[in-house]
Amino acid sequence: MQNLTNKTALITGGSKGIGYGIAAALLAEGMKVAITSRSQKAADEAASELAKIGKGEIIGIEADVRNFDSQQNAVNQVLDKWGQLDLLVANAGIGHFASVEDMTMEQWHETIDTNLTGVFYSIKAGLDGLKQSKGYFITISSLAGTNFFANGSAYNASKFGVTGFSQAAMLDLRKHNIRVTTIMPGSVATYFNNHQPNDADAWKIQIEDLGQMVVDLMQMHPRTLPSKIEVRPTMPPGA
Repeated sequence: MQNLTNKTALITGGSKGIGYGIAAALLAEGMKVAITSRSQKAADEAASELAKIGKGEIIGIEADVRNFDSQQNAVNQVLDKWGQLDLLVANAGIGHFASVEDMTMEQWHETIDTNLTGVFYSIKAGLDGLKQSKGYFITISSLAGTNFFANGSAYNASKFGVTGFSQAAMLDLRKHNIRVTTIMPGSVATYFNNHQPNDADAWKIQIEDLGQMVVDLMQMHPRTLPSKIEVRPTMPPGA
């Protein structure tokens, strides 16, 4: 089992939801973690809460995955502060759901630019650091990355893209001893699509479950790579 103490991570979109859950799990293992948000205020507030875990170090960075220079700046801040990048989690994502006829150009581009192009920008910005550390690149896709549904044209396209991109990147980057995994969750209890987590979400995947999954991947012997992981609630309503 790999010791994670003092290893470093950058998590995009880490101020809430899945990214927040992953950050909490890594901090509990003694890692140094940077989370990003498009709002410095949101990043700082989340970092302040995460700091209460009391093991690793945490910083919040304002960054927008839709802008490559912004992503490069986030990576540079991690390298300047801690000198290495061991894990990059491309988690930032949004969802616009509408029929093709009702989907606006702005909604389409925001979805694709955030969910797909943002993943590409993230690995391009972090690649040199991950090469140096022989690190790990984890993308957060979705079961919507293999299962299409009505009103999901933009979201399905983005997540199908993330799934395919991640698997191709895995083949490209393993020669550098960089491991690549995409995690594909089903229903998760988060704030996604303006949802407010509540007691009725008890059946859903919880953010701490995905945090534990990332820890398990990091601790796995590097000779073994779960390259694509589908994650479902055990007992959804009506099952």
